Amino acid sequence: MAYYDDRNKRHGQSGSAKVVVSVGDNSSQHGYQSRDARDIIQDARDEAFRIKKAAEEEARKIRQESLEIEERIAQKEESLDSKLSQASKLEEKIESAKKALDQKDQELTKVRSELIEKLSKVSQLTAQEAKKLILENVEEQLKSEISKRIKEAEETIKAESAAKSKEIIVNAMISGATDWVAEYTVSTVKLESDDLKGRIIGKEGRNIRSFELATGVDVELDSDIQGEVRLSSFDPVRREVARIALEELVKDARIQPTRIEQIVQKVKGHVQSDMSEAGKKAANELGLYNLPQEALDTLGRLKFRYSYGQNQLIASLETGKIAKKIAQEIGANEITCATGGLFHDIGKTEIDKEGTHVQLGVQLAKKWNFPQAVVDCIAQHHEDEPFSSIESIIVHVADAVSGARPGARHEAVEDYIKRLSDIENVATSFQGVEKAYAIQAGREVRVIVQPNIIDDEGIITLSHDIRQKLESQLNYPGQIVVTVIRETRAQDIAK
Repeated sequence: MAYYDDRNKRHGQSGSAKVVVSVGDNSSQHGYQSRDARDIIQDARDEAFRIKKAAEEEARKIRQESLEIEERIAQKEESLDSKLSQASKLEEKIESAKKALDQKDQELTKVRSELIEKLSKVSQLTAQEAKKLILENVEEQLKSEISKRIKEAEETIKAESAAKSKEIIVNAMISGATDWVAEYTVSTVKLESDDLKGRIIGKEGRNIRSFELATGVDVELDSDIQGEVRLSSFDPVRREVARIALEELVKDARIQPTRIEQIVQKVKGHVQSDMSEAGKKAANELGLYNLPQEALDTLGRLKFRYSYGQNQLIASLETGKIAKKIAQEIGANEITCATGGLFHDIGKTEIDKEGTHVQLGVQLAKKWNFPQAVVDCIAQHHEDEPFSSIESIIVHVADAVSGARPGARHEAVEDYIKRLSDIENVATSFQGVEKAYAIQAGREVRVIVQPNIIDDEGIITLSHDIRQKLESQLNYPGQIVVTVIRETRAQDIAK
């Protein structure tokens, strides 16, 4: 049996007709096999047609996107061309304006030269002379303006800060008020009778030599002073050990070299324990805990250290309290201020080492691994370095407030007179100053000027300059008020 497969024509495809011949008795079986083959071929052609259509559709989309991209690129190129054109026009305008400015500058220079020449002819002054005259006039005007600005600034600062600063300082001083005892550098031991002096000296002076060797102090047995023995030493701790040991020996009545050594060793342990407890107590009063034990032991040594008759541990505690209170008022770091205030004079315990108490204090603070902010407070409390933080400024202020408190310090007469003289010399070093007087224990200097040299505006500038020179050249507790006085008098005689 033979037939034609015309399914290709249904898809518009051309090709020769396929003839299938079936021979024999198995024609039915061969007919089914031929139909299965045709179905497979047809399915393959259908799949190929579908893939072709999908590919064509994808190609169409890609061509469409390409066209859109090309359009956007073309639009951007047109925009860039427009901007470039505008930039070129702007450059041309700038260049034109620059040329116009150069031309005007040349014209102004020419006019200025002509005016200077005309002024020179009219005033009969050279250019240098005219320049000098103008500078003098400008300087005079600036002097007046500077004086005015200084006065306005001072008045503004006073108006805004006076009330608040008074409140802060008063609160800080109230919080830092502590009882203090005016103890001095020479310790004394009272004796019931002068007969004890002989026992203290011992046979051929053995007892007193052993005592001085064990304690490191000098024993003064003045026959003119009845009923007491004086102990003198540069080290206040040694002096305290010697005082307590001698009192123990006098009570015990067994004064001999061996007993002296035993008592001195025993007292040294008690004094060391007392110093540690004093340092811990001072730190706890400021709310400072977990400090190194070595730092507390060293702090306790200030209990026996004095400056201007002021006990250093009490002064340090007072400074720490004032600094902490100021920090609370203005929102600074309280712990840093309290620690810096408490340890700001810790270098004064290192009496056997070279260097200032500030340098030695910084070394100790670093040794104890104190925070850098606390180290800066110690290093900058006397302005040996520029202030690096608000906390270091607060410690500096607290130290000044504590030291300037009435009764806080005692000063030798010679040092007092020299300080007043230095203040007056600084004030009289300025031109136009006639006299200067340091009053109120050096807390104020009154300067009288020559009215024909310094005018009313000049006294403001002069007071400012004197203040700066005092701050840069002198060391003094508290502050110094500079008062400049200018007085003009007219006198006549009626006959």
